[in-house]
Amino acid sequence: MSQLGVTIDGAFLSEQIQQLYAELEARQLIFRPHFWVSNEWFTPDGVPGIAVPFYLAHPRLAKLEMEQMLEVEGGTPEWCMRILRHEVGHAIENAYRLRRLRRRQQVFGRSSDPYPKYYSPRPYSRSFVRHLDVWYAQSHPDEDFAETFAVWLTPDSTWADRYKGWPVLKKLQYVDGLMTGLAAVPPKVVTREEIDPLSELKKTLREHYERKRNHYGIERPSFYDPDLKRLFSDAPAYADKLSAATFLNRFRKEVRRKVAAWTGEYQYTIDQVLEDMIQRCRQLHLRLPLAEEQAKLDFTILLTVHTMTYLRSGRHKVAV
Repeated sequence: MSQLGVTIDGAFLSEQIQQLYAELEARQLIFRPHFWVSNEWFTPDGVPGIAVPFYLAHPRLAKLEMEQMLEVEGGTPEWCMRILRHEVGHAIENAYRLRRLRRRQQVFGRSSDPYPKYYSPRPYSRSFVRHLDVWYAQSHPDEDFAETFAVWLTPDSTWADRYKGWPVLKKLQYVDGLMTGLAAVPPKVVTREEIDPLSELKKTLREHYERKRNHYGIERPSFYDPDLKRLFSDAPAYADKLSAATFLNRFRKEVRRKVAAWTGEYQYTIDQVLEDMIQRCRQLHLRLPLAEEQAKLDFTILLTVHTMTYLRSGRHKVAV
């Protein structure tokens, strides 16, 4: 990966970074994070800068990411800006050492709390903003701050109206007051340190994607058998009906995209669930015992439930 030779100066990233700088300027904040290319999105502790994934630095690499993972995280201007606003929330905390503030700790919690291996999101909670997927503000106090900052920074977000009457409004008001106090204030931390820059990453693209696919993949396909047998059937009476495997393959892309939109999970992860379900349907000789439209609806619900169960089990995807 160190030999890819890509930089942060490509047209796509440059445009999004300049937009981010303009949004900070509009808020009268003089802080500007620095950027570098790495293997994923992240903001290191103590560093007022942001690492962006290599695949956003060149169209061919974005195409490779799509082929390997079935989507490109941050690959559209809107998606990229959502992530950048989140990451700059981390970076500005580093730049001004905001995590040390007692009031910040009272409002959001302590940064010293360990990151959980997994978390169980509460989709209907009104104590957290909704910005990135998988209700990411609920995962840790630092992510709660970064997500709240991102909502505050977003132009024309009308957060005061959107979250009126919600407990989370107090967090937004705190961030608003905190940032107003930082207007025109120089940052305390000005290091330009880069952690894990692409030029120092020695693994190959093959190794990178093997690890990434393994991380977002799943195991134990037989886990789905009871639900598949309730939806489909191996009874002789349905021997002349369409096979469940063929049926699922027909609308694979459609259901994958729907469930990804609902859950915020990687399409790659969902596709692994689908592939295992299709294989189990084939191995169990299951067939379609009901109308296709009803089966499509029932299966979409089933896949959503299993995806959320998988998310709660701890192997969720996030942009950190």
